[in-house]
Amino acid sequence: MNRTMITATNTMSQLQLKIDLIGNNIANANTTGYKSKEGIFSELLVQQFNNQPKQDQEIGRFTSLGIHGGNGARLGLIKVNLKQGSLKTTGRELDVALQREDLFLKIDVNGDTQFTRNGSFYLSPSAQGDNQLNLVTSNGHYVLDENEQPIVITGNVNTINITEDGNISFVTDTGGFQSYNLGMISVQNAQYLEQKGGNIVGLSPLYVEQGLAEETIFTDLVGNLRGDISLQQGTLEASNVDISKEMTDLINVQRQYQFQARSVTMADQMLGLINSVR
Repeated sequence: MNRTMITATNTMSQLQLKIDLIGNNIANANTTGYKSKEGIFSELLVQQFNNQPKQDQEIGRFTSLGIHGGNGARLGLIKVNLKQGSLKTTGRELDVALQREDLFLKIDVNGDTQFTRNGSFYLSPSAQGDNQLNLVTSNGHYVLDENEQPIVITGNVNTINITEDGNISFVTDTGGFQSYNLGMISVQNAQYLEQKGGNIVGLSPLYVEQGLAEETIFTDLVGNLRGDISLQQGTLEASNVDISKEMTDLINVQRQYQFQARSVTMADQMLGLINSVR
């Protein structure tokens, strides 16, 4: 196959991934607490052809010897943008916004601890008893406390209060009082988080391959560290997706894709001319 075709098709497949990434951002523009992602391209390995066997013929040359042939580009890094989204007031007791961009809530997803910034909570009947309720996310996942245990409330809840430092308390119709500290983390290396679907993130397997400890990626906010938590009840954080930027990026990537497709067409026409020579 013509080298031009190889280079163009390599790049086209990666540009398609970039388009998918932008489309996912746009689709989640109204998702509570969603963090946009940005793709960064890097060049594939360059192949060098040493077409001049006599280096003494290259005296005075300022560029490197030989011809450098590229092989296209690839999507080298997908970076999560943790920039704080705008806050919108709902007045609902079970809505809470995280007011620092590095904070995440702990939730239980099929037995695994994952993280989210979606602070839209609900009370769901618990399987543990008829008079018990679980605190869950809008997707039905258990919200965990600081000991990574599901939060269970006994009785009919009348009043709910969430403090700035992440304590949630319930007052029942009989005057009972129950209090929990929400399980929360502070993220230092967001590049090791990957989307798990449903506005949930978890640890990427890359951190294991690179021999990193979880403590280098995030910090459990327990004990004295709970003073670093900043929540606001009755409020939700909107997505941080900038639609105007995403649409501009989409147009640019589409133009790049068209350019690469045109390169394939031109290479095909050149091969056709060569094959027609008698």
